[in-house]
Amino acid sequence: MRRQSSLARYLASAAVTALLAAGLGGCQTISDVTGSLTQKVEPAPADPRRAVEVYGERYRANPKDTDAALAYGQALRATGQHGQAVAVLEQATIAHPGNKALLAGYGRALADNGNSQAAFDVLSRAHSPDRPDWRILSVQGTTLDKLGKHEEARRYYASALKIVPDEPSVLSNLGLSYMLTRELPRAEQTLRQAHASSRADARVRQNLALVVGLQGRFAEAETIVKADLPADEAAANVAYLRQMLNRKDPRTVARAAPVVARGQDD
Repeated sequence: MRRQSSLARYLASAAVTALLAAGLGGCQTISDVTGSLTQKVEPAPADPRRAVEVYGERYRANPKDTDAALAYGQALRATGQHGQAVAVLEQATIAHPGNKALLAGYGRALADNGNSQAAFDVLSRAHSPDRPDWRILSVQGTTLDKLGKHEEARRYYASALKIVPDEPSVLSNLGLSYMLTRELPRAEQTLRQAHASSRADARVRQNLALVVGLQGRFAEAETIVKADLPADEAAANVAYLRQMLNRKDPRTVARAAPVVARGQDD
């Protein structure tokens, strides 16, 4: 079977129905992407399914081991097992109610699972006003966008950008927020700013292509989405882009766009 394209992978697994309801990063990442909401315990097995087996065994041997719970929850999220990730991390936070890394992981799992309000509430406990975490602020923004609270979401993105100016993952989520409210020129401007960063990843480029395509500039969108890719993957990405753009409604497209403001380890 031909390897699935990166665009299809991101759009299928990071639907903003799961970050907008990537996160929105990410928007479904968007995804997850940029700095970690949870502490990376150790290098994970390269195969996500193998990671589920390894960390699952460790977690079952000692469910109160916070590192094992975090790693297992992250592995479950990586393989799309969002409901199980929520269950594992919920139990871990009950056993360790003050552990902010667990709360961050649990909140992200809730966001993946579409539990936007619960995710926002849990993430609010994962950091504090005197020690804000920009990654958590950005994910909170995506949950608010899923709830239709776009102006409030943008305040969270703005707070994150005060900590990390020009961070491409946050800018990408902000751009998708503008896409949701049909402010396409503003969305494009924000995503181009994100794309210009040397730290921008493929998901930022894909989000930019979506916004450009939604404005009717299909050839330009295809050029963006297939840049620097092998011919077969570029063709698959273009096909998926066309499928997304056939939805026409920016709100529908954004709900399936890759979110990028979550954690590099996601």
